[in-house]
Amino acid sequence: MRVIFKAAITVLTVCLLLAGISSGQMRRRSLNNNVDRPEAEFHLVRLIYGGGLSGLGGFSGFFNNWWAIDYPEAEEHFLPALRRMTTMSVADDSAHLEITDDRIFQFPFLFMQQVGQGNWQPGDREAERMREYLLRGGFLMVDDFHGPYEWDLFQRSMRRVLPDRTIVDIPEDDALMHIFYDLDQRTQIPGRRHLRMGRGGQVVAQMAGPPRWRGIYDDHKRLMVAINFNMDMGDSWEHADDPVYPAAMTGLAYRFGVNYVIYAMTH
Repeated sequence: MRVIFKAAITVLTVCLLLAGISSGQMRRRSLNNNVDRPEAEFHLVRLIYGGGLSGLGGFSGFFNNWWAIDYPEAEEHFLPALRRMTTMSVADDSAHLEITDDRIFQFPFLFMQQVGQGNWQPGDREAERMREYLLRGGFLMVDDFHGPYEWDLFQRSMRRVLPDRTIVDIPEDDALMHIFYDLDQRTQIPGRRHLRMGRGGQVVAQMAGPPRWRGIYDDHKRLMVAINFNMDMGDSWEHADDPVYPAAMTGLAYRFGVNYVIYAMTH
């Protein structure tokens, strides 16, 4: 009888946990999907891919889909900072849209995360729509993917979107690097999971490789796609109030984020 009772308790506990995860996931995913047009001068859009069901991950919100990996903490920290540091009006939260949603053309800035873990592989319709969005003036920031396997997956997917464009390193003299802040530092921006305690009590990052700020340009030298490879800018926003996360790395991620937004809004 005692064994049966313990088994029943275990099953009940698992069911309650799964129910909590499911309800939390739906609460987070449905928070701001019903936005027909931008609610402010700048309105960040998280790009849903994989039908929105591309696996689960996260540090503080482990039940988020990969496309929403740092949500909502990243937005809760970065968007008010963007409002303070610029003269733009900024929507309080991000919208969550798929690339095939016609509303996407109302928003000039897309944010896509974890394309490796989330196994982003656009079909013909998704690739065609993203190509149209970018060539019509849209801006895409890709963040938080690491190592050669994830790079190869991303590169293959981008070839479906922009087959005649080359991914290049963003040069030091690019307008992006100086449009608001002068970004002469190339300090690697790690995820919270990449931090380790080094000798002497210093926090160090163990990453899958060196950082790369890369991009794709159109015929007029406008940056259409900004690529944070071997970095996790979203995590640095999410953990801005975490005493373990180095303040210098968070500060740099904020400055890059501001420059990305202002560049996208003015080019």
